[in-house]
Amino acid sequence: MQYVADSGSAAIALAAATATTCLMVKSSSTISGQLVELGVFFDGVTASNTPVLIELVKSTNATNSTPGTGNTSVTPVQARGDGNTTGSGVAATFTAFAACTSEPTVLTVVKRFLVPPTSGLLYQAPLGREAAIIPSMGLGVRVTAPQTVDVRAYMEFIQGPS
Repeated sequence: MQYVADSGSAAIALAAATATTCLMVKSSSTISGQLVELGVFFDGVTASNTPVLIELVKSTNATNSTPGTGNTSVTPVQARGDGNTTGSGVAATFTAFAACTSEPTVLTVVKRFLVPPTSGLLYQAPLGREAAIIPSMGLGVRVTAPQTVDVRAYMEFIQGPS
C-alpha cells in the first residue's frame, strides 16, 4: 500500500536561520516503509535570497515526537493499493506530525539539499534506493531558511520491507 503524509492546508512559517522539522512520518513497532517521493515547496519572492537547506532525517522518536504534542498531528492517507483507505489500515501502520514547535531529538541526516526559497524540491527516490522508515522510528524533513519564508511539504511512502 502507498500513503501520503502532507504538512497540512496552511503553510508553515519558518523563522530565519532556525531548523524546523516540517514533517515526520513514524512507523509502528512491527511495520517498515520506504520513502518513494518527497516534495518541499517555498513561497519566497526574492530570488537573490540564500538557498534553504532541506534535510531528510531519521529519528529515534526519543523526545518531542508524539503527534499533537509540540507539533500538529497529521493522518497519512492511503493513495494506492488494495484494502482499507481509512481507519485501522492507516492508523495501525503509520502516524505523522508537522510544524514542530519543539524539535524532535536524536535526528540523523540522511540527505541534504540546497534549494532556492522561490521554488522547491521534488525528489523521487531511485528504484531500489528508497530511504527506509524503520519500525518504531521516524523519517522526516527538516528545513533551515536563512530568511523568513513559508514551507509546505509532503512525503509519499510505501508499506513494506526496507
